[in-house]
Amino acid sequence: MLEHIKKINSLEYKIETDAVTGMNVPVRVFANDDLLKKMINDRTIEQAVNVAMLPGVQKNVVVLPDGHQGYGFPVGGVAAMDYYEGIISPGSVGYDINCGVRLVRTNLTEAQVRPRLEALVAELFATIPAGMSKKEGCIDLSSSELDEVLVRGVPWLADHNYATKDDIRMCEEGGHMEGADPHAVSDVARRRAMPQLGSIGSGNHFLEIQKVDKIHDLEAAKLMGLEEGLVTILIHCGSRGFGHQICKDYLVVCEHSHQKYGIELPDRQLACVPNLSEEGESYKKAMRAAMNYSWCNRQAITHWTRRSFELVFGQSESDLDMKLIYDIAHNSAKVETHRIDGCERKVTVHRKGATRAFPAGSAEIPEKYRKIGQPTFIPGSMGSASWVLLGMSSSLELTFGSTVHGAGRLMSRTAAHKAYNYKQVVEDLQRKGIHLRSTTRYDVVEEAPQVYKDVDIVAEISHRLGIATKVARLVPIGVMKG
Repeated sequence: MLEHIKKINSLEYKIETDAVTGMNVPVRVFANDDLLKKMINDRTIEQAVNVAMLPGVQKNVVVLPDGHQGYGFPVGGVAAMDYYEGIISPGSVGYDINCGVRLVRTNLTEAQVRPRLEALVAELFATIPAGMSKKEGCIDLSSSELDEVLVRGVPWLADHNYATKDDIRMCEEGGHMEGADPHAVSDVARRRAMPQLGSIGSGNHFLEIQKVDKIHDLEAAKLMGLEEGLVTILIHCGSRGFGHQICKDYLVVCEHSHQKYGIELPDRQLACVPNLSEEGESYKKAMRAAMNYSWCNRQAITHWTRRSFELVFGQSESDLDMKLIYDIAHNSAKVETHRIDGCERKVTVHRKGATRAFPAGSAEIPEKYRKIGQPTFIPGSMGSASWVLLGMSSSLELTFGSTVHGAGRLMSRTAAHKAYNYKQVVEDLQRKGIHLRSTTRYDVVEEAPQVYKDVDIVAEISHRLGIATKVARLVPIGVMKG
């Protein structure tokens, strides 16, 4: 692909439609030279070119600075498909539907937390299930209650005292997407969902106790309740086995159906069906159910996080001022209107490993943030920083209102085990003053900070592009992993 990539400026590259046979739109890559080299070394760019061949794709396919090879569709990729003539693709949303990030503030300082940090992490680890074990989640669900969660999302948890009205307001989509249908979900998926609500999972998912290291945007930080030195909690997880099973089920449906609609696939992993087909509508109903489940999963974890803080510090949630700053999804397909070729066009935006980054004035973001723009988060990996950013107007033209969701992997999990060992990673974290609890040693090695791109560079590129600008840098002091 190297010979087809044209450098536009220091942070943008482009592959034109005439460079590769079958492309319907160009591919735009937002990265610096070093990040681009890493994308070329795996299949990131090749996968983006394949997406550009799909029916109904609009304007351009976007690869963000954290882009890396995924299942068919690159992680850190964005593509908008015409709502009426385009496709819907489970692999272009991802297996972990609505994997996302939420940030909770406290009024505690690092000095107040340090003496009780080990006890706090131990209490969280004992209360909130993590990893791949079959241990139940925080909340037991009957079959009928699961239906309520899938249809209503976080408002159902609010009715059962696991969430507040403020929690609902500070969730993307209010923690609930219309159009979810439990009947579009397989029995296997339901069985996987029922015991897992309120659990972290494994891989790159975690709960981190962090401190605000540096403020870059005083106005935005003040509105969010962030101050240097304050302790925050960042939760990164998704729809668990439920979302994975839905993706798996509908990939099979699409693989069996795409030929019926005359869709030629450049890669079978991009199996898809027309957006408005019977199969497409069914997938979207199931996907929305998984999105609602995922918001509930993070909300349940938040509830028990608050209870753990109350127990360890002997103060109430209100006294600790444990407010949700925002919750944002980064694996989704959403119907939106974007300006394309001078016209407003209804599209289905596939964001895989990418978050919305809508600017000030957008009706889709909470009223509290409408004057400044949508908060977005870049989670780090145990020993690295995380970032709070703010969606900007440039994102609408450049990236369909999107920005990065993480640092992006540098090396595979197999390569991580060859390069590092558990003792080495833990000792490095201890030197940084980070207390870690994990279910297994394998995930610790696979998610070592060194196996990811430099999150500070990724945040800086987003900032310089103007798609989402820097608000605050957070650093971990306590980590809970699967």
